[in-house]
Amino acid sequence: MAIHPQAGQLASHDILVNLPELMSAYYLKKPRVTTHPDERVSFGTSGHRGSALLSSFNEDHILAIAQAIAEYRLSQNVSGPLYLGKDTHALSEAAFQTTVSVLIANGVRVRTQLNGGYTPTPVISHAVLTHNKAEADVSDGIVITPSHNPPEDGGIKYNSSKGGPADKDITDWVAKRANALLEANLEGVKRLSPDEVDASGLIEPFDFINHYVNDLENVIDMKAIADKKIRIGVDPMGGSGIHYWEPIAKKYGLDITVVNEEVDPTFRFVPRDKDGRIRMDCSSPYSMQGLLKLKDDFDIAVGNDPDYDRHGIVCAGFGLMNPNAYLAVAIEYLSQHRKQWPQDIQFGKTLVSSGMIDRVVAGLGRKLCEVPVGFKWYVEGLYEGTMAFGGEESAGASFLRKDASVWSTDKDGFIMALLAAEILAVTGKDPQSHYDAQVAKYGNPYYKRIDVAATSAQKALLGALDTKDVTQTELAGEAITSVLTNAPGNGAAIGGLKVSTENGWFAARPSGTENVYKIYLESFISEAHLAELESEAKALVDSVLGS
Repeated sequence: MAIHPQAGQLASHDILVNLPELMSAYYLKKPRVTTHPDERVSFGTSGHRGSALLSSFNEDHILAIAQAIAEYRLSQNVSGPLYLGKDTHALSEAAFQTTVSVLIANGVRVRTQLNGGYTPTPVISHAVLTHNKAEADVSDGIVITPSHNPPEDGGIKYNSSKGGPADKDITDWVAKRANALLEANLEGVKRLSPDEVDASGLIEPFDFINHYVNDLENVIDMKAIADKKIRIGVDPMGGSGIHYWEPIAKKYGLDITVVNEEVDPTFRFVPRDKDGRIRMDCSSPYSMQGLLKLKDDFDIAVGNDPDYDRHGIVCAGFGLMNPNAYLAVAIEYLSQHRKQWPQDIQFGKTLVSSGMIDRVVAGLGRKLCEVPVGFKWYVEGLYEGTMAFGGEESAGASFLRKDASVWSTDKDGFIMALLAAEILAVTGKDPQSHYDAQVAKYGNPYYKRIDVAATSAQKALLGALDTKDVTQTELAGEAITSVLTNAPGNGAAIGGLKVSTENGWFAARPSGTENVYKIYLESFISEAHLAELESEAKALVDSVLGS
């Protein structure tokens, strides 16, 4: 994909989302679920997402999904409060109110942010887990967010009683029930008016901010950061964590400067991404241009996406770290500085994350657990304390508390951001310097991800591949050492394939939201070898799909 000529620049007014049109579409457009598959409820790796303008995220969707979740939790005897959060996308507020009206009508107690504020994804996970550890009843959560997606998008995801994204069995049940409700013109959906909701007594205001902030010292060495007076710059990117940084700084005595305090659902202050669209992706050097211009004003600067499940780490004198690089550094640091973590505990990565992580974990003599794409695959391990760390190449991760008990089972952009400051405070070197040392020791990886156009039929074929479908024995001049259609860490289907050699690999998997398949590539030899990998990977996938 060619880089848009205005990537990294602020958008002109004419391309900003038309908010009145968007909000009208949320209420007026009706999904045609029997004739248009793209307008049905579909839970991907992070819930149901879409745009009201495209009839893929409208009030009817949320009415049906909320009713399905209410019925599911009843069937599982989940009788505690449901912790409900929302981010700063325009559609999130509308979907939040719709969700409340249905949950309350079903007799669900709902805990929402005191004074009606925003609540990040990891904060909901943390609240569910701390509740279920201390209380007799069982709670769960919902977050209204499309994560880093463009301003016109909306999203909703269900977090189970284990705090993290619900597993596929749960989301399949919810999606099936929601689509049945849509097909029945919402017959069976319970709903209350705003006045009835207010009079119900089932809304329970909750101080998410202090509940989360006061617990941070149990997962991050806040004292070390304060003692070394690490200067931290924060760009909330207009997201749901914007009101958390001041309480964090005040409680722990940290030197934190919030460089942008704007919240605007057009996200007009976020520079355009590589394709020219506004996308609040804190792992993109284009979207992060505002913070990158200030990189030398701070020791560590951090950005987060709207629901705060992603992190972008900026080191003075260098710039934005590659997400894979930071995961490798975080794993190495945590394995050496969390003395209460068991030696046999696992460190998790997705199949499409860098092979540098494999080499670092092996060099530490630790155990690696490689899983398919999707943070839901880490929930059980983090919850049970058998997995110390789970990370994704898309700049999302979480890890255990200092005492090896669970902190969150969803991606946590706060603790990954604060960990970068801890690494600098404790070691005297920033994360990029640590990564440079890893490269010197383990080799320099060249990593790339591309999108290739594909029909729905081709995507279905790719998702159903078997290892025997790959018959060649060499890839980019090296012998193929493994062909995977299931993850070695848990045996789950990856929905595609991964082919590896001694010094390179590629993985191909269909997109859940676009008519493309994604190819991830990495070479530990050279850029030229990476290009060779790309060419042969495309040819291999094409031959398999063609046959």
